[in-house]
Amino acid sequence: MANVKQEWRRYRRDYETYLRLERGASVNTVESYLHDFDHLANFMQEQDVEPYLVSSEYLELLLKQLVDCGIAPSTQRRMMSGWGNFFKMLVTEDVVQENPVEAIDMPSKVQHLPDVLTDEEIAAVQSTFDLSMPDQLRDYVIVEVLYGCGLRVSELVNLKLSNIYDDEGFIQVFGKGDKERWVPINDRALHQLRLYVDTVRVHIPAQLGEEKFVFLNRRGRHLTRQWVFMSLKRAVAEAGIQKHVSPHSLRHSFATELVNNGADLRAVQEMLGHESVVTTEIYTHISREMLRDTIASYHPHYAKH
Repeated sequence: MANVKQEWRRYRRDYETYLRLERGASVNTVESYLHDFDHLANFMQEQDVEPYLVSSEYLELLLKQLVDCGIAPSTQRRMMSGWGNFFKMLVTEDVVQENPVEAIDMPSKVQHLPDVLTDEEIAAVQSTFDLSMPDQLRDYVIVEVLYGCGLRVSELVNLKLSNIYDDEGFIQVFGKGDKERWVPINDRALHQLRLYVDTVRVHIPAQLGEEKFVFLNRRGRHLTRQWVFMSLKRAVAEAGIQKHVSPHSLRHSFATELVNNGADLRAVQEMLGHESVVTTEIYTHISREMLRDTIASYHPHYAKH
């Protein structure tokens, strides 16, 4: 822990120098940014996380804490902007490759837990796809794999044919930091994935360097995260679901279903590829919220007040 604190102190000095000299920020602006930096640093020190190991999952957990403390969304947005500047400095100095703040949606005026889809809503989304059309069969399978395996969308679009282990019932995934993990894939998802590979993917002439990817577009290139987002958004709208849904929502849905049905939190952590079980614990909070909302909706004494 002592080393972690020392690292945050060192990077605080670097950040202050960066703001004053490279950004030319005023004294008041520097003080404001450093105040928000201290909030970030204190939280990450509690998690024993060094500055260059901060992930978007940790930042989401910190945002959740801000919500629980009643911090206004406008203040959350300001703090995130400051954190983004800090990580931008780390990217510029080649300390980290990506700015984790960029992977997070700015807090909206109404703060809420991530939208999740029920099993019935997943089925409704999938029913919008015409499985006789190659592209739509692919999109159906994408929903199945995201929901059935809890993958990040970046992990899905980078999935290789060699990562599918049919006999073992697992897929090999390389997550953040190129960290390897093995995720079970259920028979239904595996069958649909193999159907796509054997009947659609096999007929797509892949471009040079794209031959190993599982999910390709018509031009033979692997899909982008943005493309998957737009495809899912269209399907959700067509299914008549009034929720703000992204590919990450399917990952949330996967984890929420497991926790609600009593899965061991450490096992869920392993399947999601979380560095710390603290990150996974957000799903126990979601589960408690759902229980409270259910009681509030159906218990007669709640209805009276």
